[in-house]
Amino acid sequence: MPKVRVGLIGIGNCCSSLVQGVHYYRNAKLGDSIPGIMHANLGGYSISDIEFTVAIDVDKNKVGKDLSQAIATEPNNTFKFTDVPKTGTKVLRGMTHDGLGYYLSQIIEKAPGPTADIVRALKETKTDVVVIPLGRLFLPVGSEEATKWYVEQVMEAGCAFVNGIPVFIASQKYWHKRFKAAGLPVLGDDIKSQVGATIMHRMLVSLFNDRGVKLLKTMQLNVGGNTDFMNMLERSRLKSKKISKTGAVTSLLKYDIGADNIHVGPSDYVPWLKDRKWCYLRMEGQTFGDVPLNVELKMEVWDSPNSAGVMIDAIRCAKLALDNGLSGSIIDPSSYFFKTPPVQFTDDVCRDKTEAYIKKYGHKTKKA
Repeated sequence: MPKVRVGLIGIGNCCSSLVQGVHYYRNAKLGDSIPGIMHANLGGYSISDIEFTVAIDVDKNKVGKDLSQAIATEPNNTFKFTDVPKTGTKVLRGMTHDGLGYYLSQIIEKAPGPTADIVRALKETKTDVVVIPLGRLFLPVGSEEATKWYVEQVMEAGCAFVNGIPVFIASQKYWHKRFKAAGLPVLGDDIKSQVGATIMHRMLVSLFNDRGVKLLKTMQLNVGGNTDFMNMLERSRLKSKKISKTGAVTSLLKYDIGADNIHVGPSDYVPWLKDRKWCYLRMEGQTFGDVPLNVELKMEVWDSPNSAGVMIDAIRCAKLALDNGLSGSIIDPSSYFFKTPPVQFTDDVCRDKTEAYIKKYGHKTKKA
């Protein structure tokens, strides 16, 4: 079995958790039960098969450093759960475009020098899959132009693409057609954490649906202390994020509760929370006899590790798509791993479709 050679765009918190996790679980075997990992072995690929070949950022404190050093460089502030040895992959200077908003530009200084030849770097390293993880540093929410520029580089280099941020690529017919014409797969959009605010909200909506409770009003308020929450203080950059998170919830409803009766989205930045996110959910419903039924929930997670395990599966599903000559938007795993996939299903259906995809396209030769 070949390796899964991965390029990373944005060496932020989620990238840190992803790189740490691949090293931490490098000896995982088929049948192992791993916290935060749904598949120790996915379609013949183990976690240890993932290797990082290209890393891109614009922060002068990260560019030029080994990936293992860059993931621990401020303003990254996620949970450190292992020491990562030197990888031999140095961080290249990327293109900024609209990647640094007002608030991030106050704490990040762009590295001097020209943008690296991204296409050449991806080709020379024979990179298979390129990832923009959630929680990345210089491609925060609202980085529409920067993301699209990188997508063009990925297609020119002939790589699969996994889009973890809420800029809509895999879910759009235009990009589906572009990747289809290029003979390349794309998965996305906007990574759904293992047990995060969105999946929790969706499960409660599904519970209301299944038990005959009518949802009247709901809100999801999130606060955190990472650079994503800092960036989202710039409210103009929130549009796609709110669309993604709101649509992930309302797509499960068979009726319209009205725009004024649902509020979903990041609410504020609290520096001392660091990479922790606090989610507050409230749901107001109507049950038998039109009697009210209300639910409130508070959840606290470390944001980046919560999504890194999902990204590990998404990367390996993208590699299976490459191996099998699939192209365009890959619907089944996208539906399970992302908030805004090309097609929305209920989460139990998403899981069944993803397992069927892995069974159909996975390799049968590797046992561990």
